[in-house]
Amino acid sequence: MRGRFIAIVGPSGVGKDSIMQTMAALDPRIVLARRVITRPSDAGGEVFDGVSVAKFQALKAAEAFALSWEAHGLHYAIPMTVDAHLQDGRDVLANLSRAALIRAKDRFERFDVINLTAERDVLCARLAARGRETAAQIAGRLDRAATRLPDGIVALHLDNSGPLEQTAQSALDHLYPVRA
Repeated sequence: MRGRFIAIVGPSGVGKDSIMQTMAALDPRIVLARRVITRPSDAGGEVFDGVSVAKFQALKAAEAFALSWEAHGLHYAIPMTVDAHLQDGRDVLANLSRAALIRAKDRFERFDVINLTAERDVLCARLAARGRETAAQIAGRLDRAATRLPDGIVALHLDNSGPLEQTAQSALDHLYPVRA
């Protein structure tokens, strides 16, 4: 059986990458998709492949991406290597933009979405702690935090204001329910 492509979405600072890492550590059926981003590799946060815009465009033209999109002035992509994991029956967990969900739903045969949320003050504190944005940029991200998912997207909604392990376990319980 083919694996599932599982998209994690939510506002900046909600803990998508932390939840993904915890889920993968807790369950060997999950492999993490390593994104390609037009941002310096030393920018912090998630583990990703940083490339120039020219390199990104060349990779895209060479059809090296299973999925690509733009957000916040950057280019993002999921490499084609995810297809091999899916073919092997592994579930691939990827941090996606909400704007890329419809394309992902159309691209992947088995597709699930986990939409993470958190209280506004929690998001604000997390964004400030990572030190990548100005106060004005943080305010803009907080204002976009309540953006709805596209029509036609069904998702598991989880609040990640509390303990990381609790949220990750809730996601795993939903993805892999115990069969009676």
